[in-house]
Amino acid sequence: MEKTRQSTLSSDDYRRLYESLQRIRCVEERIAEIYPSDKIKSPIHLSIGQEAISVGICDNLNRDDVVVGTYRGHALYLAKGGNLNQFMAELFGKTDGCARGKGGSMHMIDMSHNILGSSAVVSTHIPVAMGYAWRLKQQAKGQVIACFFGDGATEEGVFYETLNFASLHKLPILFVCENNGLAIHASIEKRWSQRNLLSKVAGFGIETAAVTGMDILEIHHKAGAAIEKLRSGSGPQFLECHTYRWRQHVGPNEDFDAGYRTRDEMAPWVANDQVARIAKKLDEGVRAQIDSQITGEIECAERFAEDSPFPKTQELWEYVYAD
Repeated sequence: MEKTRQSTLSSDDYRRLYESLQRIRCVEERIAEIYPSDKIKSPIHLSIGQEAISVGICDNLNRDDVVVGTYRGHALYLAKGGNLNQFMAELFGKTDGCARGKGGSMHMIDMSHNILGSSAVVSTHIPVAMGYAWRLKQQAKGQVIACFFGDGATEEGVFYETLNFASLHKLPILFVCENNGLAIHASIEKRWSQRNLLSKVAGFGIETAAVTGMDILEIHHKAGAAIEKLRSGSGPQFLECHTYRWRQHVGPNEDFDAGYRTRDEMAPWVANDQVARIAKKLDEGVRAQIDSQITGEIECAERFAEDSPFPKTQELWEYVYAD
């Protein structure tokens, strides 16, 4: 059954949004704590501060809808319902991980929840999403795919090739630009001659919308409207969500001593933290119950990851070529 699209959310809606936001925040904060121990066997790109985008959009998707994302994909995986035990085991490089310990943080996949996976190479997943959208259109079951990427990916030629093909064939794909204004350490001001990304996209005949204030309720509303249009056969939709990365590009720490940004620059984004905002919509007892539940889930996932074995040597040769 499809979720009800509504501009005014109920207490159950706020509870669901908070639970998803808080789960992502707590999982990633725990990852940051664990990382120095070397238990985690891959680089990590944290989504702390950006959770509202994945949560606001995925809350509008059905289980049989598909998502695909980038190496900064923890929030997307968890917001879409990905298995937390397998997630943690993958970070630990263990056999019971979602990619059998071979993919690590940058290659999270859970096809039981239609999480197509994520890519460590900028923009390479965008045409993959388009190909899957073509499949969904041929099947004509009303499914859609949401493709998430950063502002840096919009500088690659394949991004524009994909926009053209998707528009030409009216594919059921929602393009989501998580625009945090940075390509690693390079700001948009040093990379773009003009800032209006939506005008470029609109040139391909694609309907666009933007959320500039990192407002999860606005993201939720605009994503819901776009997804309804996708299901009606209107063709691809594009949503640009302005956001800000709280931690370093890769790793668990802050990086304000690196010289490319300042702590003052981040301050308004922290003040507008959507996890804290939605928490205030809930009764204190309800919130405490959710927090306790999430703490238990994370502890369970850690034990699962610790107890899972490392892959055997012969697994190096498995899944290299198609059988």
